[in-house]
Amino acid sequence: QVRLVESGGGLVQAGGSLRLSCAASGNMFRFHAMGWHRRAPGKQRELVARMTSGGVTDYAGSVKGRFTISRDNAKNTVFLQMNSLKPEDTAVYYCNAETVPYQYDYWGQGTQVTVSS
Repeated sequence: QVRLVESGGGLVQAGGSLRLSCAASGNMFRFHAMGWHRRAPGKQRELVARMTSGGVTDYAGSVKGRFTISRDNAKNTVFLQMNSLKPEDTAVYYCNAETVPYQYDYWGQGTQVTVSS
């Protein structure tokens, strides 16, 4: 059974930073990629960032240059460093794991990020 456990969400003022963490049970290299989605109120879920097991990254245009995805293989943990946060970044952020490209088989429980103006 795969478990993904997120942490690090919270309330921050616009322009501030947060770092999300996602701890995976077992070895992350069995996944093709891991990443983050978010769902804002009244909006569809969207891909924020992903990183393949080979280290290739992909970002949504709205976060490129502000967010950085990284991983600590020894700790089976993926991070999302979010800088220059904007109110429109307010959402529930979900960690996910892909067994094949863009097939999101596993999800965390989500962590709330709220950015005040």
